[in-house]
Amino acid sequence: MSNALLLLPDFLLIVVGFVVCRWTSLDRPLWEAAERLVYYLLFPVLLFNSIVKSPLQPMQTLSLALAGVATVGCGIVLSLAIARWPGVNARLHASGAQVAFRFNSFIALALSERLIGPQGLAWMALLIALCVPLCNVAAVWPLARHGGHSYGRELLRNPLILSTLGGLLANACGLHLPEAAATTLQRIGLAALPVGLMAVGAGLKLGGLKASPGLAAAFLALRHAVLPAFAIGLTAVLALPAEQRIIVVLFAALPTASSAYVLAARMGGDGSFVAGLVTVSTLLGMLSIPLWLAVLGMVT
Repeated sequence: MSNALLLLPDFLLIVVGFVVCRWTSLDRPLWEAAERLVYYLLFPVLLFNSIVKSPLQPMQTLSLALAGVATVGCGIVLSLAIARWPGVNARLHASGAQVAFRFNSFIALALSERLIGPQGLAWMALLIALCVPLCNVAAVWPLARHGGHSYGRELLRNPLILSTLGGLLANACGLHLPEAAATTLQRIGLAALPVGLMAVGAGLKLGGLKASPGLAAAFLALRHAVLPAFAIGLTAVLALPAEQRIIVVLFAALPTASSAYVLAARMGGDGSFVAGLVTVSTLLGMLSIPLWLAVLGMVT
């Protein structure tokens, strides 16, 4: 299975959610409850469990960590700067800015292991553990600001941020959960991806991106063109080993996080706009990942 085809099941789950919500009795009320389940339980458990089990050794991979954090930081700065463009709708920007810098962790882990093996998986887990808190804070800030919420209160009670920080603390303390507890958390977390992706499909409105096609194009261009190109240049400057360069460029070219829709929907943003962005980003990822890895191969 090629890297592009590896993304196909995720897109098909979005299609399943769309079809089930539109043409069966399992309509919006059920999927609104599913969104809350994903946001408050499934994704937090998945994040916590993944980070607790990740072999975090940042001092041994300092340049790799710097490249990953800098790439995400570039996406955050550029996406938030778009708010200053004339005529930008504040609600749409607050909802969609996260799409430019957040990433699909599930696809990241699957592809890194396929491309590099166990070592690649460990490197990607390190980048995820370092960048998820940064991404979540940056994603919550414009939504909380636009919705008139207290930013500090939103951060303190955001389940994605709390579960990430809890996982990092548990990892740093060397916490080892009892087998029964670890297995239970793993099984809960496994439900996050399919339910989350189907919730994206259920919330999809085909005209969602029509609200601001120019803004959507800007966010997607950052996610799938600017950040991968930035990563290629940065890894060359840092003189990373070839396999670490692959991991960083893969990290930069990933589709956006499926939980972006859930976050926007739960915090009063424009869910249909973000659902459209997530869907298109997943499609673009099937092309951008092999494309940018090929570009990397040509310049190294």
